[in-house]
Amino acid sequence: MELMVNIDVDDLEKAIAFYSDGLGLRLARRLFDDSVAEMSGASSTIQLLLKAAGSPAASSAPVTRRYRRHWTPVHLDFAVEDISAGVERAIRAGATLEGTVESHAWGHLATLSDPFGHGLCLLEFRGRGYDELAEPNLIP
Repeated sequence: MELMVNIDVDDLEKAIAFYSDGLGLRLARRLFDDSVAEMSGASSTIQLLLKAAGSPAASSAPVTRRYRRHWTPVHLDFAVEDISAGVERAIRAGATLEGTVESHAWGHLATLSDPFGHGLCLLEFRGRGYDELAEPNLIP
């Protein structure tokens, strides 16, 4: 199975710039009459989908797309080598840092939103990463 991530945006060029400059992804190709930008450089392909603000999000639900800050239970985490440099780069490209960088046993976490209101996190792992939290007998 292959995971493909799709992110709705209302300005494709701005989204390409943010995900390139802010997170280090690369534009791999454009699809469907330039309404989709396929970004590479992460463990899964990320498709930026041009969708107008106010357009229906689904035919079966009375929800429309909006690009101010919104919350959803699904978000993207990007693992970075240096949390400070990653946050600075993302902010310079248009992200908003939401709070302070948090430190945990597994590493550091920065919660941000992209220029389209989508939440995302930057993670800097240290030691054994999330395995720092796992019970030793459960780790192969």
